Amino acid sequence: MKRKSSSALVFGLLLFFTISKVQAQNDLITNTAARQSLSLNGKWEYIIDPYETGFYDYRFKERAAGDREAYWNSDVPDNKLDRKEHGYISKYSINVPGDWNSQDPKFKYYEGTVWYKKSFDFKKKNPSDKLFLYFGAVNYRTDVYLNGKKLGSHKGGFTPFNFEIPDSALKDEANFLIVKVDNKRYADEIPTLNTDWWNYGGITRDVLLISLPKAYIKDYVIQLNPKNPAGNEVLGNVKFDGPVADKMVSIEIPELKLKKQFKVIGNEAKINFTLPKFQRWSPEMPKLYEVIVSCQTDQVKEKIGFRSIKTEGIQLILNDKPIFLRGISIHSEIPQESRRAYSQKDAEQLLGWAKELGCNMVRLAHYPHDEKMTRLADSLGLMVWSEIPVYWTINFSSQKVLQKAKKQLDEMITRDHNRASVIIWSVGNETPVSETRTNFMKSLLATAKKDDPTRLVAAALEVNYHSAENLRTIDDPLGEFVDIVAFNQYLGWYGGTPESCREANWATKYKKPLFISETGAEALGGYHGDRTTLWTEEFQEWFYQEQIAMLKRMPANFVGISPWILADFRSPRRNNPTYQDGWNNKGFIDQNGRKKKSFFILKEYYKEIQQTQK
Repeated sequence: MKRKSSSALVFGLLLFFTISKVQAQNDLITNTAARQSLSLNGKWEYIIDPYETGFYDYRFKERAAGDREAYWNSDVPDNKLDRKEHGYISKYSINVPGDWNSQDPKFKYYEGTVWYKKSFDFKKKNPSDKLFLYFGAVNYRTDVYLNGKKLGSHKGGFTPFNFEIPDSALKDEANFLIVKVDNKRYADEIPTLNTDWWNYGGITRDVLLISLPKAYIKDYVIQLNPKNPAGNEVLGNVKFDGPVADKMVSIEIPELKLKKQFKVIGNEAKINFTLPKFQRWSPEMPKLYEVIVSCQTDQVKEKIGFRSIKTEGIQLILNDKPIFLRGISIHSEIPQESRRAYSQKDAEQLLGWAKELGCNMVRLAHYPHDEKMTRLADSLGLMVWSEIPVYWTINFSSQKVLQKAKKQLDEMITRDHNRASVIIWSVGNETPVSETRTNFMKSLLATAKKDDPTRLVAAALEVNYHSAENLRTIDDPLGEFVDIVAFNQYLGWYGGTPESCREANWATKYKKPLFISETGAEALGGYHGDRTTLWTEEFQEWFYQEQIAMLKRMPANFVGISPWILADFRSPRRNNPTYQDGWNNKGFIDQNGRKKKSFFILKEYYKEIQQTQK
């Protein structure tokens, strides 16, 4: 038996401690579906407040905590002489989860403040339990009050957050929860003023009242060692909120007859064990194992898949084998109802369409989607590219903006770091090249790698065109720092005609996997003509026929594509009254949920790819 060198031992220890940090350092509660909770979904009363009268007085000074006209305080008059100039009534109610824009015509273009109110009764089963209010997502700025007491604030429209409820703030009966939501766009936020999707406002994902023991399992990471993809070593950690009395935690996988115990030091246990013979998660066999994490006071169950993902030269490697990504980009939107997606049924519709196309991968753009999407992707065998909304031209010179972006990245990774389906963390889309921007994006990439070194990092880049050689190059300096060089190209739509694809040549100086993160052309569903007529389904069909022919001539490092986009979606930027009318119609599925002709072109290409890879 050969003795391991001291340098190898040091490397192994460093890797162990690195992997054990695969979680963001915040107080986010993970795997909420497995926790004891009360759903606060349903009808909420609301007040539209474009002048923010409930937050500022007539001098536009912030109202004091006890101000009776502050909209977070009780709206019930004490007596008939008690004047109240605000109130919540059932006549003005809205569904939660759900965006406000689609629920009433008066909200369609509204950007501003809306106050939400939910009344509920709640009595603790165990007096020592801790209580938390958990929000799956609220767009964009959120201030939360319970019985007139502020619990906290949050910025970011697509990531979860929670606040602990002090015992003094909760009553057994007649609690009133007030949530101030502001979806106005600002230059120094993430995303910024300018995007190409609808700014859906509101409490767009689940709201839960979660009960947890005094010392509870806050988060955990259980993943294969990425440095040994052919092996069966599991690394990770379990984090606790509060001291664990017996200083022990157990990890159990009943199907594998595995149970291991680990020592808790402080509020954390580092885990390292070997799996017996097991089935790796893959698109063909998306095997998930029930994993039980237990301590003396708490237990959490989770479905986890074990797989490895890495790059090797110009190849993308899943479970130690090269893979081609048959992808599709998706917005979190249900076209037939012109609204934000939020339910399990919505996730099943969107990912069901992707499976019907023959996809093995989805790009969830341009922001983290509902957790139901990534969990369902686990079950369906769809690999996931997950992205934060660092989109187009944000304020790259601002350290405050960078910290906001890092916070959203942190929250995205924390929520989904046990999802086998998630293989790529993306830090942005189509950002303009400059030294300031590159430093900004490099910092995000480094943060993603620090939080989670087990996955790939990327960003959707743009293309340089050299007309003399008819050459399109991907030479963005950010390419040096990503794991996979992804780029957006619309040859034949923004510039030239689909025939332009026939002479196009592609190149990159980076000896890394090359991925087309977007390509597409618009077509108004049901509008037909000859293929040279813009906006017709026939033009879009032709576009993809030429694109696919071009893809067959791509460089050897070409590893996949996620065309733009699965379904038509709303966008205030798209103002052709005849062919757009507030919609970006690049979808393979139209506003009514009907498949366009291009759907079947892409489906056939993916079928061909799948057959050649068998």
